Amino acid sequence: MTWQTFAFLIAAGIAFGYSGYRFSILLRMMKAHQGHSNRLDHIAARIQTALVNVLGQKAVLKKKGPGIMHATIFWGFLIITIGTVEQFVSTIHNQVNFEFIGQTPYSLLVFIQDFFTTAILVAIGYAFYGRFIVRPQGLGKSLDANIVLLFTASLMVAILLMNAFHILGLDPWYRGSMPVSNWLAGQLSALGLSTEANTHVGTFFKWIHMLIVLGFSMYIPSSKHLHIVAAGPNTFLRTLPREKGMRPINFEDEKVTQYGAAKVTDLSWKDTLDYYSCTECGRCQDLCPAYNTQKPLSPKALILDLKENMYRHKPQILGGKLDEVGHIIDENVTEDVIWACTSCRACEIACPVFIEHTDKIYDARRNLVMMESRFPAEVQTV
Repeated sequence: MTWQTFAFLIAAGIAFGYSGYRFSILLRMMKAHQGHSNRLDHIAARIQTALVNVLGQKAVLKKKGPGIMHATIFWGFLIITIGTVEQFVSTIHNQVNFEFIGQTPYSLLVFIQDFFTTAILVAIGYAFYGRFIVRPQGLGKSLDANIVLLFTASLMVAILLMNAFHILGLDPWYRGSMPVSNWLAGQLSALGLSTEANTHVGTFFKWIHMLIVLGFSMYIPSSKHLHIVAAGPNTFLRTLPREKGMRPINFEDEKVTQYGAAKVTDLSWKDTLDYYSCTECGRCQDLCPAYNTQKPLSPKALILDLKENMYRHKPQILGGKLDEVGHIIDENVTEDVIWACTSCRACEIACPVFIEHTDKIYDARRNLVMMESRFPAEVQTV
């Protein structure tokens, strides 16, 4: 064991401990919601939809340009994470690596990692082009997204530089399997550094790589990129194909004292998972007939505003004081927003992570009508 072992264990313990604490808060807020949602039926169909839409990225690829960009980053991270785990393990014990899988499989692995590291950089360039040049309305502006893209780009650069300097310093047997890193090593050889210096610089960039990953693990729970963790479960737990109608109310259940949702905590844990899963891509907004005819409803804004409402009442929710949680109708989610929905579910068809917007609207409407007798003027005249 070296100083790197102890330094990494301390850094990883702090990062993963903090991240775990933040995730535990998100889980507690989810569990505090009082609505019910049974999502563990038809397991085989759920596994299939998860494989097709998470690993296969089918829903994401419905929109070709952004879809290919996102799928490249997703698939790339799956592969690169193997290399990251290898770095973690070899830092804890420097004699351990993944070369035990065999020379040919390991050569193929590092080749794919090298390819995807470069491909992710290209995809990030496309993402920045979309955000700063094309600027589609549905995507909007997001400092959070820009920070994560910079995080990701920095990680890819660190990996390529780590590999390149290690090639110059250590001359690994598999260097020919990393064409991009090998080419970069050739360019960096012009610096004229000694073998020892190249090894030290490679180690420096290895630490940059690992610290970015650890920093990202702490950032995710409070970021819109929480969907990295939430979107997979949300896809597995999606409502399987159904008609467009509302879920019926069981009026024979005498235990029911609240119809609909008067506050965000009257919704279900699955609604909370929807908030966590939102990628803020704006596909729902782009297809919404209410939004496209200048009505006050934006499906994207609805999810973000409900999430903000929940976070605003986090102390009350975590403290078990649900009676102190404010009304679901506020300055953002107004009655006009709730009644603008046409119930077409175009937003849900467009959503690549299967967020269910309309049920939240129906529950808010039910509370207004059945519990508070609040109707829009058009309904009152019927």
